[in-house]
Amino acid sequence: MIEASALPAPMNSASTLLGVAAVHKRFGGVHALRGADFDLRSGEVHALVGENGAGKSTLINILAGAVRRDSGVIRIGDADVDFRSPAESQRHGIAVIHQELAMLPTLSVAENLFMGRMPARRGWIDRRRMAADAKALLAEVGLDVDASTRVSELSISHQQLIEIAKALSIGARILIMDEPTASLTEHETQRLLTLVRRLRANGVAIVYVSHRFAEIFSIADRVTVMRDGATIRTMDISRTTPADVVALMVGRPLTPATPRDEMLPDGAGEPLLELRRVARAGAISNVSLTVRRGEIVGMAGLVGAGRSETARIIFGADRRDAGEVLLDSRVVDFRSPAEALAAGVAMCAEDRKRLALFMDKAVRWNISIARLPLISPRGLIRPSRERTLAQGFVNRLRVRAPGLATPVKQLSGGNQQKTVLARWLATEPKLLILDEPTHGVDVGAKAEIHTLVRTLASQGIAILLISSELPEILELSDRVVVMREGRVAAIVDRRDADEQTIMMHATGTA
Repeated sequence: MIEASALPAPMNSASTLLGVAAVHKRFGGVHALRGADFDLRSGEVHALVGENGAGKSTLINILAGAVRRDSGVIRIGDADVDFRSPAESQRHGIAVIHQELAMLPTLSVAENLFMGRMPARRGWIDRRRMAADAKALLAEVGLDVDASTRVSELSISHQQLIEIAKALSIGARILIMDEPTASLTEHETQRLLTLVRRLRANGVAIVYVSHRFAEIFSIADRVTVMRDGATIRTMDISRTTPADVVALMVGRPLTPATPRDEMLPDGAGEPLLELRRVARAGAISNVSLTVRRGEIVGMAGLVGAGRSETARIIFGADRRDAGEVLLDSRVVDFRSPAEALAAGVAMCAEDRKRLALFMDKAVRWNISIARLPLISPRGLIRPSRERTLAQGFVNRLRVRAPGLATPVKQLSGGNQQKTVLARWLATEPKLLILDEPTHGVDVGAKAEIHTLVRTLASQGIAILLISSELPEILELSDRVVVMREGRVAAIVDRRDADEQTIMMHATGTA
């Protein structure tokens, strides 16, 4: 164990709440942390960034008391600490808002807020007091909901605010937020960022973990970059740029984007997919659009606008009530995803862990499952064919995994997403539907996926790209279909598309 004197003195020790020095952690043969250094000051937002696998989650889990470090120093104020449980971490004023929210959906808001410490009177839960205390806490975070409401009835953004209210109720001085806006709309994100600024003004110290640079540069005071388990550098946000941070994160130059006009293949422009007045009750109405060979058509819109619902109809996961879907100028009526796949349509679903991947299965199994007839003649899987197929796509997509037998759950988010892409590319699709293809992946993996999408389009594959990130839509798309309330609000050519134009159509203010 490193002596406490090894902890570097912060610039303003009087305001430093948390100090981390030379922290190491191994999980078997994996050296997850190899010298992490970090300090957090009272009343600041300190961004923590790095590619998936950089060590951010391990450091957070150590600070949360869920994992014990192997060596190094952690200091709260002037005292060295060694958390043996999450309860110890909480007693020292640390609260973690995880990306996967730890709510009990069948219980009420008040019950979730005071779970394990409900006020009692004469041996019975004092529900009147609990409701009053809950109302006061919700007001602190600007949330106007009935404390008796079941959590399952609330949106993700409301649940996130409840988690923050719970942290404040235990007197948290240090709030760690792990990808807090990953599932929020733009409006909900701005609401959360306003709350973060207010908490900072009240002296709460916040560790903000995110892949979204626009948020980091609008909210953070300092940023610490991690790579390969080590702290690379800590910088004042006012003295750095997104490009500088990316360079430190990846430790390598990113492949520059090739202009779309230079990548359109011969024959591009022939319609491959057409939707004519497609409708499904309660989901979409009168949707018409075209995707041509070698074209990337982006679908933009607010959450609930009908983008994913449209994609599910095209892929045969949901049936339409009206309208026509044409593939290669012929009307099709897919009754299942299997029929769509057989016709050359593949879809990467938004929720890869729940809808796309078999998390406990090997990489090779997750890739080859879509080509069972090829690898299992006469009904028996031939391991050599399975390995050859999977290894080819692992090499092509640069999937970083210890081996083909590695369970997918052990891969980073970016490599999990590449595994999903590999599976569907193995089916040799004509049309590839990508629903939030870079959700939750780091900047390096995102750049690689963007390059792959452009390359696939250059090979003549028609791509329908759904994304909530407008910069991604604008960077990749030849045309942008903007949806609002289940309808097509506008179709904008890439030369005329910008964030303001798309948001005005998406919100009905155009």
